[in-house]
Amino acid sequence: MITRSLPSLFTIGNLVLGILSIILVFNGEAEPAAMLVIIAMLLDGLDGRVARALNVQSEFGKELDSLSDVISFGVAPAFVLYAVAFQGYSASPVWAVVAWTATSLFPICGALRLARFNVTDGSGGHFIGLPIPAAGGVLAAAALFHGKLAAPVLVAVELALAFLMISTVKYPNFKHVGLYRRAIWMMPVAVAAAVSLALLYPGLLVKLMAVPLVLYALLGFNKNARRMKRSRRRKDSDDRPKYGDL
Repeated sequence: MITRSLPSLFTIGNLVLGILSIILVFNGEAEPAAMLVIIAMLLDGLDGRVARALNVQSEFGKELDSLSDVISFGVAPAFVLYAVAFQGYSASPVWAVVAWTATSLFPICGALRLARFNVTDGSGGHFIGLPIPAAGGVLAAAALFHGKLAAPVLVAVELALAFLMISTVKYPNFKHVGLYRRAIWMMPVAVAAAVSLALLYPGLLVKLMAVPLVLYALLGFNKNARRMKRSRRRKDSDDRPKYGDL
């Protein structure tokens, strides 16, 4: 019974961290809130691997994971960014509408992306669209740079991440990198070590994780640009007069 419940415990831990992140946002603690989103990413990356290692995958676990991800990587990072970067401009009606729209679209696109993932078959070695944990991690990290990045830039980042989640851009899928069954019971130790690091060096964990997450997200722009370039070349080739048309 404990073995079958272990993956769900990681998922529930992910959800709890997302809820705590939102609470910290309302208490004015944006940096710890962003940090919890990153730690939730660690738990989210473990639940599926633990389930596969123990051979206890289930539709219940899949649905629970998706519902948790909407909170932890959709709602929570959007609230973090709104609180630190957008709330001060709420006196302007135009800016308020822009900020509300961006804050709403991010978790909505995340939910759409998860719904699409749940109703489609696996796509081999890639994901279709930017996974919501990566998008939420980038947004949480971006919130910590609100003092150096202008609010319009952060709005553009949030909208770009939302678009990438619902796009058809292919992203590498690292889920095939599994865990040995013997190593599963070391996972709580790894999580505790990550939490300890985050407590000792507040904000450092988020900023360190931002580098690979941003590079992963930028893969989508690169691939999308290449696809558009190939499409334009094919169109130009089709528009050229053929020998028989002369």
